[in-house]
Amino acid sequence: MDLYAQMAVKIIQSQEAIIGPVAIEQAKQVSGLQVDWAHHEVSIQGEARRTINNLITVYQELFGQISVEVSKEAASGLTGQLTADQVPEALK
Repeated sequence: MDLYAQMAVKIIQSQEAIIGPVAIEQAKQVSGLQVDWAHHEVSIQGEARRTINNLITVYQELFGQISVEVSKEAASGLTGQLTADQVPEALK
């Protein structure tokens, strides 16, 4: 699983811990994101940074800025492995 897919898994897991199964249902609605939550696997089709931004936006629209902060915290261990221009805008 690539770094962006790992990031998506961590974000979904952190959101799921707070809002429950709604987090998974919302993630499945994100264009370009294929979610197999039975195996905690995610794949990204297309531009990965945009897909991560879209995932965070979905959570933000439902639950506000706290969802963005939770996502940043969840992905923090992985964003350090990216260059500044590779980090999705929503995680900066």
